[in-house]
Amino acid sequence: MRTLEEVVPAVTCTAQASILTGLPPRGHGIVGNGWLFRETGEVRFWQQSSALIQAEPLYTTARRLAAERGQSFRAAKLFWWFNQGADVDISITPKPYYGADGNKVFGIAGTPDGLCDRLESRLGRFPFHTFWGPSAGLPCTDWIARASAEVIRSERPDLTLVYLPHLDYDPQRLGPSGAEMTRLVGELDDACAPLLDAAREAGARAWVVSEYGHVDVNRPIYLNRILRSAGLVLARSGPFGEVLDTFGSRAFAVCDHQVAHIYCKDPRDRDEARSLLVATPGVARVLAGEERAEIGLDHPRSGELVALSDSDAWFAYPYWLDDREAPDFARTVDIHRKPGYDPCELFFDPKLAWPKGRAIRRLIQKKLGFRTLFDVVPLDAGLVRGSHGLRSESHDDRAILIGDGQAPGSGPIAMTEVHGILLRAIIGG
Repeated sequence: MRTLEEVVPAVTCTAQASILTGLPPRGHGIVGNGWLFRETGEVRFWQQSSALIQAEPLYTTARRLAAERGQSFRAAKLFWWFNQGADVDISITPKPYYGADGNKVFGIAGTPDGLCDRLESRLGRFPFHTFWGPSAGLPCTDWIARASAEVIRSERPDLTLVYLPHLDYDPQRLGPSGAEMTRLVGELDDACAPLLDAAREAGARAWVVSEYGHVDVNRPIYLNRILRSAGLVLARSGPFGEVLDTFGSRAFAVCDHQVAHIYCKDPRDRDEARSLLVATPGVARVLAGEERAEIGLDHPRSGELVALSDSDAWFAYPYWLDDREAPDFARTVDIHRKPGYDPCELFFDPKLAWPKGRAIRRLIQKKLGFRTLFDVVPLDAGLVRGSHGLRSESHDDRAILIGDGQAPGSGPIAMTEVHGILLRAIIGG
């Protein structure tokens, strides 16, 4: 077991892209869980297209090297990000169905054709509501582990990448010091049993790699509200609340845990925004232009400014100044519409008398054909007690690699080195 030095931002999409490519964000372009797509003016989070990774991933390299030796190579990518269109033989990814009337039905998608149907007929429907949201918890990890065991037994891939999210929920809700980590790790260990059994039967080696460690936080920092109060952020008011105007805003922040990209078209606005944010309590550093190279974020997708929080703070996305003007999606689980990451989606609003009952009532209304919102998510970012995104200051907070084989040196390993260590284990030499 070795600790890992995280990439920045130490978030899911960036970490997974660095593990797959061996590069920092400047090399693969995944500068966060989301960023501004400048061509369309849209902030998009949690995209799944493999084409967004601007470097060759591990499984493509392994297949090419195996072919040069006259060998075959098959890979499975199960619930990892950037899964759609990935150069793998087997894949499963969460993918809801969206109706023309705005309705959404949970589902999964994958290859080869029919795989997801076969797994759900054998294991039951994937418990999507436990993958993210107020009910996020163990059932989805348990299902993914059992499905992965089925894939290993039936498909016999040479490399199987499996994402098990269980330890991402309570450490964010409650902070690592407030979560029952011994119980949570025990639950994850039990859930892994069928997967590890299948790997053992196949003669495979099992490696465990984490993307980041969590830290306790006690204060959300509302960067967009600071910028809006200074006249730099513009929002459009409408019948469904205020919506961020990325075209009209002179500077706005795309917040992602403890890191934020601030997009500014005009250098004068960049200087004003930087001055405002540097003076904000809870903001540790604001990097501009070439300074972003220090943390590997000198990439065209990055904001002109990159803000890093203090270790006990994190950046909340809200841009409205009055909760009565909050957009309707703010009180729902809506990871694709929100222009920033929102860990409040892990909570039921404590101000509601019976939030689960409200969710049940909304579900009944939906099944009866009514258009309705599952508006059970709180707007109070102060509920969030754990976060990540920075390189860990403490050895105990770092990501880890538990491997079977050779690794260089004896100290911490850079996350970008995992790619080469794993490739050597797969191909040799």
